[in-house]
Amino acid sequence: MLDERKDNAPNDVIKNWMRSRETLEFLGLWETLHNPDFKPVEFDGFRKEAGLHAFTMSPSKWIESVNAIGITTKAGRYGGTYAHSDIALEFASWISAEFKLYIVKDYQRIKHDENSRLSLNWNLNREVAKLNYRIHTDAIKENLIPPDLTPEQISYKYANEADMLNVALFGKTAKQWRDENPDKKGNIRDDANLNQLLVLANMESYNAILIEQGKSMSERLVLLRDLAIRQMSTLTRISTEHLPMLPGNKSETEKDD
Repeated sequence: MLDERKDNAPNDVIKNWMRSRETLEFLGLWETLHNPDFKPVEFDGFRKEAGLHAFTMSPSKWIESVNAIGITTKAGRYGGTYAHSDIALEFASWISAEFKLYIVKDYQRIKHDENSRLSLNWNLNREVAKLNYRIHTDAIKENLIPPDLTPEQISYKYANEADMLNVALFGKTAKQWRDENPDKKGNIRDDANLNQLLVLANMESYNAILIEQGKSMSERLVLLRDLAIRQMSTLTRISTEHLPMLPGNKSETEKDD
């Protein structure tokens, strides 16, 4: 609710707030996003006049002229001006600099917490991928490296197997990624997202099994590429399915009811 007292002072405050161009731009944008019956032509007329000395605006004038739904007015003993929480927060921020600062600080805290959680998840998946890489290298050592290879040849063999996983998942080798991203720090796997790291961990375990089964590199590349495509597709679909539905949308189950 934007005002609760019976005198005219709150109404005057609301009118002063609504007559500014910044407020009308905000209200018009909100209605455009949420109100299919919003009247943009009438709104453009108000926007051109906003800020002029002779321009006035009130909640009732706004509602009647543009068919607004974000703000409502009620008459009577318990009447007053009410607004959607988005608009109420904007009004409160205009009224109080202290309140606006609290909103800014709270937003920064939420984003910091969100980034911390994402960073934790990324690091966890990166560590899982590293642990599975140890299983992967052990399988290479026990099954693919003859005892008479030099240290340089052994190192090349490990790198060659790692690059096969890179090609299967990312579609390019580590060197190709470095050539395409000379300004980035780290390597192709440090640049991977959460889903890619999870799939990479699974691929390393699967490749170790394929090596022990005696599959050739060409056979393993085809199988690993197929695994990467299927798992990335599944993870992407799961992430999308857990997004909140837009207002008015229904799931397939609800449509059938």
